[in-house]
Amino acid sequence: MQIQNSTLADIDTIFGLYRMAAQYMKERFWVHFPEFDRNMVIREIEEGRQWKIMIDGELACIWAITFNDPEIWEEKDADPSIYIHRITTVPAFRGRHLVKEIVNWAKQYAKEQGKKYVRLDTVGENQKLIQHYQDSGFRFLGLVELKDTSTLPDHYKLDKVSLFELEA
Repeated sequence: MQIQNSTLADIDTIFGLYRMAAQYMKERFWVHFPEFDRNMVIREIEEGRQWKIMIDGELACIWAITFNDPEIWEEKDADPSIYIHRITTVPAFRGRHLVKEIVNWAKQYAKEQGKKYVRLDTVGENQKLIQHYQDSGFRFLGLVELKDTSTLPDHYKLDKVSLFELEA
């Protein structure tokens, strides 16, 4: 298993995974990924903030990070943190505890970047997903209603947000 930055050559695969994840969510929940802005993802790739797990030469999982997330974390955004977004796993690789691998990577990466916390959010109160993130090492901080979602992807406008954190 290798964790590495996504490249622009991955862009179509990334969007295929987002569409696949949105369909999976639609079948199970009322909140699901929207069609994300392609330029946003290109910018993440160019800035080295879009990541992937490769297993035996196959892309298994993707996610993005940011170093600021004030629209979601408000005053807590002042804490030195990395924020994980849009974890998406290829169905053939589900059940391999890849979120735990991301957590291990993120803790080390955060330390290298001088950050104290690794944070994550998910829209809605999906109990199964909340438990999955807790089992992966995150502490569930509760649900919050965001004050201003105007600059966030559309799914943030649909429900409260579950917040998670762990120390790096």
